[in-house]
Amino acid sequence: MTIAAERMINGVNQERKLVTNLPGPHSLALLARKENAVSSGVGIGLPVFITKAGGGILVDADGNSLIDMGSGIAVTTVGNANPEVASRVVEQVANFTHTCFMVTPYAGYVEVCEALNELTPGDHDKRSALFNSGAEAVENAVKIARAFTGRQAVVVVEHGYHGRTNLTMGMTAKNMPYKHSFGPFAPEIYRVPVSYPFHDGPHTGTEVADWAISRMEKEVGAENIAAIVVEPILGEGGFIVPAPGYFKAVADFAQANGIVFVADEIQSGFARTGDWFASEFEGVVPDLITTAKGIAGGMPLAAVTGRAEIMDSVHAGGLGGTYGGNPVACAAALGSIAWMKENNARQIAKDIEAIMLPRLADMQINHPTIGDIRGRGAMIAIELVKPGTMEPDAARTAALNKYCHQHGVVTLTAGTYGNVFRFLPPLTMPVALLEEALGILEAAFEATA
Repeated sequence: MTIAAERMINGVNQERKLVTNLPGPHSLALLARKENAVSSGVGIGLPVFITKAGGGILVDADGNSLIDMGSGIAVTTVGNANPEVASRVVEQVANFTHTCFMVTPYAGYVEVCEALNELTPGDHDKRSALFNSGAEAVENAVKIARAFTGRQAVVVVEHGYHGRTNLTMGMTAKNMPYKHSFGPFAPEIYRVPVSYPFHDGPHTGTEVADWAISRMEKEVGAENIAAIVVEPILGEGGFIVPAPGYFKAVADFAQANGIVFVADEIQSGFARTGDWFASEFEGVVPDLITTAKGIAGGMPLAAVTGRAEIMDSVHAGGLGGTYGGNPVACAAALGSIAWMKENNARQIAKDIEAIMLPRLADMQINHPTIGDIRGRGAMIAIELVKPGTMEPDAARTAALNKYCHQHGVVTLTAGTYGNVFRFLPPLTMPVALLEEALGILEAAFEATA
């Protein structure tokens, strides 16, 4: 299957349509209720309230149809309400919704773990454990690494993002909005340089890895490090793709020193980058890999998968949680994985890349504020700078984002400096919609010049 060409998906017409200003009156009424009922600490990017979605379209309470270029932050990779997911969820809900796997287990949990053990990089013996969120998966990966090594230190990289719990906030680089006022954070977390080609000048990925390794050796001590946790493509940090050699050099250092190398593939996993996992692009086989987001088509599910000897080093009862591996979420994951296999999702992601990169390169010629274009598959970004400089242009980024939202395209920003546009279209996005979204982005550049 190539990128979707249907005009109707999941009962949703695949057409951008604006019948009111955004947000419309029904969304504004719901927004007022939200402000009276929901903590103001829960922010909203675009205050339109969604009632139906499918393919590449979100339909709001006022009947507006918006192009979805974010997939709920890389979650609905197989599209909203994908029939393969929805049918399995309905069947599972009718049978039972919960028992707690640790009390009375069920086959769906085992089947998801078997699929993860098969799909993740490496042909070694593996085990998996299921959780609820990406942050929970990262926390458990650290727990497992500490249990296996008997060490405490955790190394992360600049611009990295790993979650909003106390430990993962400490592991996350960006202060606002993720960490500000929430400390103190968990100890024994150390941050080292990451390859950021747009800002590294002539330095290679291997050279930056050497700096990172030197810092680990001198400031932490290799013998004290339980885990190195790295996103193969940094997500919230701005879709940074480390230069060739960086990821592998750090992984080799970990292997040589008995350190558990953890690939955080929560945003980049499950066919998002044109392969099952982004780690595969450099031929790296992580010791542990964390997954969530695109795993279950919109249902909350996360996992840690890794070498059997590491995963089995934890005492019985040391891993788990009341809702971890919920049977409904497991059913959704099995449907999502089945759809990805049957429809060659990896190729669809590559097809999306083949459309997006040339269009963005054409825009860059006319709009030098686009300093960098990067990413893989359906995980693409542009970084905006003030023309002729390397100075981040967060104001222009915000203006572009506002224009896209007002014209019915749901876009997302990212980056440590707030100057990156990230694009995460669902793999069910029709070509015509993808082209239209890029056209609106180009119009946004013209309108905000």
